Amino acid sequence: MGKLFTQCADFRRTGSAALDLAYVASSRVDGFFEIGLKPWDFAAGELLVRESGGIVTDFVGGHNSYVSGNIVAGNPRVVKALLSTMRDELSDALKR
Repeated sequence: MGKLFTQCADFRRTGSAALDLAYVASSRVDGFFEIGLKPWDFAAGELLVRESGGIVTDFVGGHNSYVSGNIVAGNPRVVKALLSTMRDELSDALKR
């Protein structure tokens, strides 16, 4: 994930996936990713992001985040950039 640190101005973690996703939906932050969430951690925030025109995927760009618990969210440009940067860095276990 070292590549992400050099391409971003800052990383923020509030401790709440729902709050972080609300920040994405309101354009307060550009994107969000997290490993190992439970559906109740991000379901409401996912809806906010989708309703604001953003997208939410798992780590391979699919719709398996409720099973895997791995999530990437943002506008389409940001999600594409995050996924392409993360792709080479992820272990096989995180690609499921």
